[in-house]
Amino acid sequence: EVKVAESGGGSVQAGGSLKLSCTASGWNWENVGMGWYRQTPGNKCTLVSRIGSEGETKYADAVRGRFTISQDRAEHKVYLQMNSLKPEDTAVYYCATDLILDMTAVEAVDQCYWGQGTQVTVSS
Repeated sequence: EVKVAESGGGSVQAGGSLKLSCTASGWNWENVGMGWYRQTPGNKCTLVSRIGSEGETKYADAVRGRFTISQDRAEHKVYLQMNSLKPEDTAVYYCATDLILDMTAVEAVDQCYWGQGTQVTVSS
């Protein structure tokens, strides 16, 4: 069973930074990408960023240049460094893997259904 556990959310003022962490378990790590989605009430769950097994990265336009995704494959961890945070970044952030949904193809789903997520709140 694929399991992910997120941490690192919190409340910051606009312009601040946070770093999210995710620890994954339950599958063969090889050739599987990981990443982050986010969701706000009443809106779709949307892809924020993905990192592939070879380190290739993908970012949503809204976060490119401000967020950086990284990974420690030996520890089965993925991180999201979020800088220059804006109030519109406020959301619940969910860690995901390609085994949960194909992040190379799925930009958005109705609901982030697979985990607890971690709340990020950015105040103006």
